[in-house]
Formats: sequence, C-alpha cells, structure tokens
Amino acid sequence: MPLEDELCDILKKSRMGQGWSVVDLARMTGLPGSDITALERGDRPRDRTEVRALAKALGLRAEPLAQIAIEQWTPVAQHPPAWVETIHGSINGYGVQGYVIHDAGEALLIDTAYNATAMIEFLSARRLNLVGIGLTHGHADHADGIEQILARYPAPVYLGAEDVELLSWRPPQSQLTTPVHGQTITVGRLAVHCLMTPGHTPGGVCYRVDDSQVPVCFVGDTLFSGSIGRSNPSTLYQTHLASVRAAVLGLPPEYRLLPGHGPATTVEEELAHNPFYASVS
Repeated sequence: MPLEDELCDILKKSRMGQGWSVVDLARMTGLPGSDITALERGDRPRDRTEVRALAKALGLRAEPLAQIAIEQWTPVAQHPPAWVETIHGSINGYGVQGYVIHDAGEALLIDTAYNATAMIEFLSARRLNLVGIGLTHGHADHADGIEQILARYPAPVYLGAEDVELLSWRPPQSQLTTPVHGQTITVGRLAVHCLMTPGHTPGGVCYRVDDSQVPVCFVGDTLFSGSIGRSNPSTLYQTHLASVRAAVLGLPPEYRLLPGHGPATTVEEELAHNPFYASVS
C-alpha cells in the first residue's frame, strides 16, 4: 500500500500548521516561491539540497523527508494480529480503514470506516457482542454510520468531548462516553487503553492494546506512516506534534500502528523515517 502522504502533503501540512504563506517559506529558504508552489502541487524536488532547505525552515527532519521525496520510502509491510479485523471503506475512491477488536465473543469497533454495512456483517457473522464503538475523532469518514450500527447493536460510543460537534449524527447523551486518558475498555480478555491525542482534531483519541505478542495502537489520523494528519484547526499544530511525539512515538518500538488511511507501520519505523518526529525536550 502506498503512503497516504507525499512530499506535497507534508510540506502543506507543516507550512499551514505554522501559519506561513508560500512567500514566508520562500524568504526563509531562499527558494523561489514558484518552485515551492510546484512542489506543493506534486512536482518532484530537484535534489536533496532543496529538500534540506525546506526541512530546516519547517522544522522537519531532512533525511526522512528526502527518503520519502526522492527514494520513495515505504514501511515494511505490517499485518494486524488475529484479534483485529480491518474493515475498508471508500468515499468517492478515497480509502479509509476501521477496525474490529474481537476476543472471547466480544467486540469493540475502532471507527466505522464509512462502512457500517461491513461492520454489521462482520459482527453478525461472528456472533459478536458489541461492547462499544471507539471513535478516534468525529470526522465523517471515521464516524458516519454509527446510527446504523447502534440501531442493531446498542452500545456506548467513546469520543473526545471536543469532537461531538463534528458528528453528522449525534447519539443520545446516554450512549456518549468521554474517554479519560488511560481509561480501559475490556473486550473479552483484552484491555484497550484510551490515549487522549488532540491535534488532528481537538478531541482526538488513540486506542492502545498491550498484547504480549503483538502490541498495537490504533492511531486514526493522528499519525500516518511517514507523516501526520492535517491539524484541524491549524492552531493545533504544535499540540498535534506533541501528541504524536509523546503519546504515540513514545510507545515501545515494537508497537504496530494502525492508521485510518495508508499502510500500517511501527513505532520503530516512524522513529527512523517520519519527518515530523523529534525527541521531546
């Protein structure tokens, strides 16, 4: 699976997150504004010198950025453990992933994948008892369809309070649960830990499972392999970086990271290859 973000996406996310115009970035790098605009539209960089100049100005790591822009780096293929089912959805061809954590007859959904039908079919086929829907955030491609699922399987919906207003359909207050950082949701013999990770949205949540064989963190759009989601609003950019660097990439290196878009990755891969990563001071 190709990376969710290319150089053009990374440049725009970082520049806009810092509130800079193309003119601002041109002044800081010494590169023509027309060249920066072309790169943000998908052109390939001339050489590593150009990439280094942009990385330095934007506060990104130059070598990982060059690996993505020039060497076409992608992570080593990762597969979810047996207790995770990946559900794929599409919005006019734009792919999105949701997940079903299941064990001992119980299940927790991580996002809806904009595909409630497939979620319901999997739960029905396996005769699973739904213990909850864990939303990583409130955007439609991750949350739409919860009304269909709840009509068939009444269950609590976990979502950061700041994201409730983003929902296109709001569950009854009695079914909405605001997670607390470190809160545990039990799914069969599994313990799913809620991590508050604001940045992509104000109420972003990641979900961590400390499995002894295959530890996993479901990261939604907080992190993509080699990138991060867009900070919404852009004023959350620094908060977003802090969430990525501390809550997600602060996990042990063997953790598999399952995002809402693009390929799965690991903490180890992202520590080495994600341009947005830098150790927390």
